[in-house]
Amino acid sequence: MANISFRKQALVVAIHAAVFSPLAAAQDAAVLDKIEVTADRRVENIQDVPVSVSTVSGENLDVLASGGQDVRFLSGRTPSLNIESSFGRAFPRFYIRGYGNTDFRLNTSQPVSLVYDDIVQENPILKGFPVFDVDQVEVLRGPQGTLFGRNSPAGVVKFNSVKPSEEVQGYGKISMASYGGLNAEGAIGGGLNDGWSARVSGLYQHRDDFVDNTFTNEKDAYEGYDELALRAQLMYQGDGFEAQFGAHYRNLDGTARLFRANMITPGTNNPVPGFDRNKISIDGQNEQRLSQFGANARLRWDFEGYSLHSITGYETLDTFSRGDIDGGYGASFLPSSGPGFIPFASESADGIPEHSQWTQEFRIETNGDATVNWQAGVFFFKEDYKVESFSWDTLFTQSLDGYQRIRQTNDSWAVFGATTWDVSPDFELRVGARYTVDKKDLTVLDYWNTGFVPCVLLGKCTLAQLAAQEPDGDLSASPEDKKFSWDMSGTWKLNEDVNVYARIATGYRGSSIQSAGAFNAKSVANPETSTSFEAGIKADFWDNRARLNAGVFYYEIKDQQLTAVGGAFNANILLNADKSVGRGFEVDFQAYLTDNLLVTLGTGYNDTEIQDKNLAVAVCAQCTVTDPLDSFGAALIDGNALPQAPKWTHNVTARWGMPTGDGAEFYVFTDWVYRSEVNFFLYESVEFTGKSMVEGGLRVGYNWENGKYDVALYGRNITNELAILSGIDFNNLTGMVNEPRTVGVEFKAGF
Repeated sequence: MANISFRKQALVVAIHAAVFSPLAAAQDAAVLDKIEVTADRRVENIQDVPVSVSTVSGENLDVLASGGQDVRFLSGRTPSLNIESSFGRAFPRFYIRGYGNTDFRLNTSQPVSLVYDDIVQENPILKGFPVFDVDQVEVLRGPQGTLFGRNSPAGVVKFNSVKPSEEVQGYGKISMASYGGLNAEGAIGGGLNDGWSARVSGLYQHRDDFVDNTFTNEKDAYEGYDELALRAQLMYQGDGFEAQFGAHYRNLDGTARLFRANMITPGTNNPVPGFDRNKISIDGQNEQRLSQFGANARLRWDFEGYSLHSITGYETLDTFSRGDIDGGYGASFLPSSGPGFIPFASESADGIPEHSQWTQEFRIETNGDATVNWQAGVFFFKEDYKVESFSWDTLFTQSLDGYQRIRQTNDSWAVFGATTWDVSPDFELRVGARYTVDKKDLTVLDYWNTGFVPCVLLGKCTLAQLAAQEPDGDLSASPEDKKFSWDMSGTWKLNEDVNVYARIATGYRGSSIQSAGAFNAKSVANPETSTSFEAGIKADFWDNRARLNAGVFYYEIKDQQLTAVGGAFNANILLNADKSVGRGFEVDFQAYLTDNLLVTLGTGYNDTEIQDKNLAVAVCAQCTVTDPLDSFGAALIDGNALPQAPKWTHNVTARWGMPTGDGAEFYVFTDWVYRSEVNFFLYESVEFTGKSMVEGGLRVGYNWENGKYDVALYGRNITNELAILSGIDFNNLTGMVNEPRTVGVEFKAGF
């Protein structure tokens, strides 16, 4: 295992060395485009923003999303960003600098906020909207608690769609890929009349089922999907007034995540000998469907010296996902079961049948070049939804044996402000603050269970019986938090091409609630707060042929909300750790080594640690735990790294083009991403430690008429790397794996 890890690290080092060695010879390379970001709610050069921020845009974005990839393709593509899911395409979980949330419940919150066209996407299902017709993705690392507010103590991932314009513009793209993959997307837009312009875009993705169920002898039973997404935008630009209206829609019909029983060799973190990613043996059903709609209105009035913004957003969704959680068939007390040891069957589903989210922001800002500029505003958030959870008797009657329906509401408001002061021509100071009131209400509307303890002893759990199990005899919870967040940063201009910066920032995540279930009582986690320190350098050099952004950071999380998922008791309990810390650095580098060779490099190092000497969690049913245990057999997790927090992430891209005359070009594009090992759970164990992994992509293409037309052959995960990405620990050594190698051909035409 050590040798494999060493070889993967050595590959990254070799690529770095190969890239940097010819830099001295690069004399006539092309010039890098300026990158503009909206990290401070204004359009600014990325080099002037005192925040650790990376972007993915243009051709890089197109290439990485090839082959029907969902939003998880961004994982590792910027330093210190990890994305994983136990719900597949429907529910991604984001981590920045190792700081995230592994909770799979549909009413959970995440410390990484996702913002799409200035509208926060709070529910975790909303965070999986497909990436198409997007101008740029921005990853803001560290707390963003002033201008982006609640639930952003780890950072923000920000998506900016291509806006309408007066000029007629658009594109069409179609590709065919492995496993019957068909991916088509396109957009068209232009001016209408009297200041109005519009743009419509769409995406359709299809993949055939390709995983056989050897228990039912059904060929090509799982892992297919059909996904449709649409976006429409309307813009008005007049004298002193601008309005942007948008609507979007998503429909997904496919396969839920496949859980594979006993796929891990006991005593190791390797797949069992002969493991086949294209086969599974399960006796439960598997399905996933999702429908989502949203609309927004972004208005701006310009006055002399000031601009007033109004941002209104609405989101709603309906989703259902069902899977065979034990990952196999039968049970150990029956004549037939497998693969491996199956103590008991588990088949369940979760869904959101009703949901609405409303957001409203009013913000005023200065729009001149004064020495002091400022912005201030108010923000309102209102969310109301129901979550349903189901379980089935897979072994005998195939009937529903458990059901729960909860309702959660979340109302929040905030006031905020930020100031930028040009203290001198070479020094700029920024200060921001935000006060937030956040209230949640959770009520259990219906609950019964006949399948497992304690309900099996009761015959059937009613609401009254369940309440009797609660320490306070109450199923509801209504926490209310009032929090103050602030940040301060300074930027020093060493010369026209080099800035250094330092930043201190705080953020918070509101209280979380998990309802009671068959295996655990209700749990409420108190709000967590984070404080981050970082400093870095941003430089353009070699006559704008190269760019370097690098920084170091340290953060502390007080009362961090953790989720003890699974364990032999199959609980899902919210906990607060006394403190967690993280430290590390990030490096972003881009350079034209020659006129025709563009290379990007990114590295993130994240050393995280839970610090709570008394915190213990339930451990797995079958794995080899390496943590010390308390007198009850629970693991003491003090000193452990945060789950799904790799210490190292590396990413490399290289594009070489050879002009062939008359605006035509032959090109080769390759991209590689490395992630070091991770813990799947709060405790540490041999089997549930994900090994380091390397995935690569390759694209060979030809474009003509100055890039207007493009045809390419591409491959994703070209080495067909097999990696265990996560697990389920309450029953056996169940794992989840990455996507197999995909190859395809793509044609794109722009106008």
